[in-house]
Amino acid sequence: MQGIILYKSKYGATKKYALWLAELTGFDSMPLADFETNKFSFYDTVILGGGVYASGIACIPFLKKNFPKLRGKKILVYTCGASPYDKKCFDELVNHNMKEPLANIPVFYCRGGFDMPAMSLKDRMLCKMLRKAVSKKDPADYEVWEKAIMEVSETESCDWTDKSYLEPLLDYLKAE
Repeated sequence: MQGIILYKSKYGATKKYALWLAELTGFDSMPLADFETNKFSFYDTVILGGGVYASGIACIPFLKKNFPKLRGKKILVYTCGASPYDKKCFDELVNHNMKEPLANIPVFYCRGGFDMPAMSLKDRMLCKMLRKAVSKKDPADYEVWEKAIMEVSETESCDWTDKSYLEPLLDYLKAE
């Protein structure tokens, strides 16, 4: 089986998982922006990775645009977010992003990181506005992602990446 891992990584977690996957599978790996889509013919399996931003998965626009070129290929998606895994939130994310014809593509979740000082000015401002809005709620009513964003200070860097998050994806590859 010949495969490739294509990723869109804004702050590094998605790339870290792509490199780990490449190491564990022997697949090629590269950023989405560097991939020439005429090379899909060289691969049986295509794994796409992207971070979660405002309920979107960063690699999905690329997948939608190129989906017709992927007929007959095994396609998987992994996503990275700052929040711990929560089935309800994950299911909502998948339902929002993986509409027909993408609905049957398996999606996997890997926890990423949170580093406000490393963020772009726009992302920092959005996070600060989001934190301010969330801070008005009763902490007992926080969603999982709200709790995660409130637990991290604006000056600390948190990296929750761990190879163990790749186990369900690797198990899926082995079973197919």
